[in-house]
Amino acid sequence: MERNKDCMYCMEDEGRDNLMIEICQLDVSTVFLFKEQTYTGRCNVVYKDHVKELFQLDQDALAAYMNDVKKVGEALDKAFQPNKLNYGAYGDKMHHLHMHLVPKYEDKEEWGSTFEMNPGKTYLKEEEYKEMIASIKKYL
Repeated sequence: MERNKDCMYCMEDEGRDNLMIEICQLDVSTVFLFKEQTYTGRCNVVYKDHVKELFQLDQDALAAYMNDVKKVGEALDKAFQPNKLNYGAYGDKMHHLHMHLVPKYEDKEEWGSTFEMNPGKTYLKEEEYKEMIASIKKYL
């Protein structure tokens, strides 16, 4: 497994742990729940190796990664019944392949627009995070 010591996704560090909670490992990725939950159920699917772009994956790795993303999307849909899932693959400052899965709900934050990356509005109690994670895992 290729790692980059300067990457918060490769290294278990405080920065990552301040932002996200690890849910589980899938075939080629790790799934995280964002601590900031303005968008109920927002997760991140992080590729296991330090790769910058989707096109750097061979066909098998790309299919496996997208299958992981699909699994998480389906789990979020079943667990939280959003009106739509938004997918975001950015990484201007964090050059490690990852995809944000952001459940969107009519009449809630940013409906009909791009989700805000770090709104900093909604944080939960530890027990609430555990319940969300259990709901997601139930469908993975």
